[in-house]
Amino acid sequence: MDARALAALAANPGCRRRALLDGAGVDKGALAQALGAPANFGQSQFAHQRGNSFEARVKADGGADLVRLLHERLRDGSEPPGPGAVATPDLTAPGPQGRTARTALALREATEAGRWALLDHPMVSLDVAGSPAFLEPDAVVVHPDGSWTVVEIKSFPMIDGSADPAKVGAAARQSAVYTLALERVASMIGRPPEGGGDTAEAVEAVDVAETASAAMTADAAAPAGTKEAATSADPAEAAAREGSVTPAEAASVRARVRHQVLLVCPKDFSNLPTAELVDVRKQLAATRRQLDRLTRIEEIAAALPEGTTFDLRLTDDGRVPTRPVEELTAAVDAVDAAYAPECLSTCELAAHCRARSRAAGRVEALGRGIRGELGGLTTVDAVLTAAMNGPADEAPTGDPAVDALRRAAALRAEALASRPEAVACR
Repeated sequence: MDARALAALAANPGCRRRALLDGAGVDKGALAQALGAPANFGQSQFAHQRGNSFEARVKADGGADLVRLLHERLRDGSEPPGPGAVATPDLTAPGPQGRTARTALALREATEAGRWALLDHPMVSLDVAGSPAFLEPDAVVVHPDGSWTVVEIKSFPMIDGSADPAKVGAAARQSAVYTLALERVASMIGRPPEGGGDTAEAVEAVDVAETASAAMTADAAAPAGTKEAATSADPAEAAAREGSVTPAEAASVRARVRHQVLLVCPKDFSNLPTAELVDVRKQLAATRRQLDRLTRIEEIAAALPEGTTFDLRLTDDGRVPTRPVEELTAAVDAVDAAYAPECLSTCELAAHCRARSRAAGRVEALGRGIRGELGGLTTVDAVLTAAMNGPADEAPTGDPAVDALRRAAALRAEALASRPEAVACR
């Protein structure tokens, strides 16, 4: 799972099909192609290359221009970063667990250092329905005060300080996922894992303990004047030196994730970067709430018929699926879906789910708003039956949806009767 998939899943938490397929790492695009309903969205190779080129330009010179853009948008009266003031820690490590642990270590070190730092493509993890998801933001900036800002770099233009609202909204939802994962890292800094923890947590806890011990040793050996200067510079470190908290706990107090992310886009029609701060508190609350509502993947898998698999049985060259379409369709239909027209822009299986929803006459194909207004009427046939079964002047049935449908049917019949030349809809 990546942040884009998680944002889409959080927007539609009732879709067990997507939760299971994403959690199992199934290639939904290849699956949709084999089902005969290929996805009609995605980024072209040219757009992908243009995005990579723009991102490289934004991060050139060690990210100095990127941090400068962030400082300009903050407008907090702080001193701008000077030449060579931005640290760029090395985040290379084997495997996603190793990269996650290395990112947490770099964040803790940059927070304690009290200087600007740019983490290029860090990796963080998030538990989703009982399955770990490893996420890779474009960048994270650590401020001298210990706060962290998520940076999202997009290739769509920002014209006169504004961009396509739909694309900005998608970027905000994606950034909210990164922010949620970083909040978990910030809460863990200086605190050992409970109940064993995962590999990344164990590495973080051991390293934090070692660094805390080294920091206390160095502090004991430091001259008094140096300690006084450091105390006046940072209240958190002052509290640590006074004995109220340990240095590791002080870093934990300082570490926090800002709820404004920096959205970087090309300025107007050029390739020059511009940026704006986007408040993602609303998206963050919605994402946290929706992810908490997700059914655990183990529970979804346990309800499947024995032997259910989404294997395409590719040929030796790995290109052509040989599994019969009927078997694939039965496997996919064994997992409940929650289709909505919005899925067409976020899920590779949306075209298949739409076709199945239409074939079953389900009202979800008309949109979530209509589905919510119709209450217990879940099919188009049930809606038409409720509308045509009785005149609107009958006593109310007690079902607001049925009563409203009958009034609408009566008004429609009256309008058609006033115009005999009109052709009735079928």
